Amino acid sequence: MSLEKKSMEELQRLSVEAFHSTQKLPLIVVLDQVRSALNVGSIFRSSDAFNVEAIYLCGYTPCPPQREILKSALGSTESVKWMHFNTVEEALKAVPTSHEIWALEQTHNSVALHTFQPQSGIALILGNEIDGVSDEALQLCKGSLEIEQFGTKHSLNVSVSAGIALFHISQALTLR
Repeated sequence: MSLEKKSMEELQRLSVEAFHSTQKLPLIVVLDQVRSALNVGSIFRSSDAFNVEAIYLCGYTPCPPQREILKSALGSTESVKWMHFNTVEEALKAVPTSHEIWALEQTHNSVALHTFQPQSGIALILGNEIDGVSDEALQLCKGSLEIEQFGTKHSLNVSVSAGIALFHISQALTLR
């Protein structure tokens, strides 16, 4: 087994134009009052990696082209479609009817992410770094998904949570 790194040709990177024309996963990421521009940029980068349909930025969530977003997004703000909405409620009204709305949040009835089997497209709400997904947004969700954790903190950075969730949901969507 070789541990030699893959060349750029072997990675088969798409141009931004080619990326725009590819079929996207039926997955929309909704950022509900995320405050850190670095987190937003990181979520853009993960969204590019998993070929998501779009990112909806809500409320005071920073929008491109802020410097810190661009620093962590590494160009993915050009490839991933995004829109800004004044409120999360406005954003959720814009979600296509072919998508179910789910929150990534620890609630009493949350579903373990690794067991989740989506039956349609998904709009996944990620919340504020301190307060999580807003109560207003939770009321509009079909349910909530939870990343099982086994340590003492039981919380993860929102951009780390996004990467984990996008991986699991993209696997489930492509296998259905």
